[in-house]
Amino acid sequence: MSRPSERESPREASAPIWTQSPPGQRKPRYTREQIAAAALAIADAEGYEAVSMRRVAAALGAGTMTLYHYVRTKDDLRALMDDAMMAEILIPPGELPADWREAIAAIARSSRAVFRRHPWAVTARESSDAEGPNGLRHFEQSLAAVAGTGLDPTERLEIIAMVDDYVFGFSMREAAVTEGTKLADIPAALFDYLQAQLDTGEYPHVQELADGGEPRAVFARIMATMFDEERFERGLQRLLEGIAADVERRRAAGA
Repeated sequence: MSRPSERESPREASAPIWTQSPPGQRKPRYTREQIAAAALAIADAEGYEAVSMRRVAAALGAGTMTLYHYVRTKDDLRALMDDAMMAEILIPPGELPADWREAIAAIARSSRAVFRRHPWAVTARESSDAEGPNGLRHFEQSLAAVAGTGLDPTERLEIIAMVDDYVFGFSMREAAVTEGTKLADIPAALFDYLQAQLDTGEYPHVQELADGGEPRAVFARIMATMFDEERFERGLQRLLEGIAADVERRRAAGA
């Protein structure tokens, strides 16, 4: 028996899941939200690579072929997962601050919190290009957040992109270090090599940062600085201060 995705034409099979009608039952046994939640739970516990149609079906207590009745492809499954995370980012109705800086900062903090709950999401090779309903709501909320700048829509979009780039970049580095090598696992030979390089005098700025410390201790200090819990907020506020100054400059020029 062929899978539903294999019976569809190539054009139909590649259509985003949001353009597809749910199964034609009055009350489907499984909702898209339930399927996404099961997939997210597997990814959070074991990494995105562990997510498969078979594993999700088992988590739901369904047969794999039954799940294909609801989700035709792995791309569709990832789209459901991405949109479920977008729902987590959304600021609850009535709670978005009126001040544009506070509003976009609130969304940035919420985004980072979601990436910390699902660190695999920023390092997984796959992602969904299909904007789902919650993704669209997030985009609308982000545009609403910066509406108070008084800038034109294109300039508002640029602000959103700048803040998104900061959040994603910070989260990607944070996730990589969390999943990467621990200080205790770094071989002593690497630190000996770094010390030998510093002794050449070719890296004066690195030497200034090291301040004569032992390489392993310097590395630990750098990591502590880079991932200080408050660094995200400091960086976010510096970014927003720069954006706010530019907004005021544009307003003055327009006046």
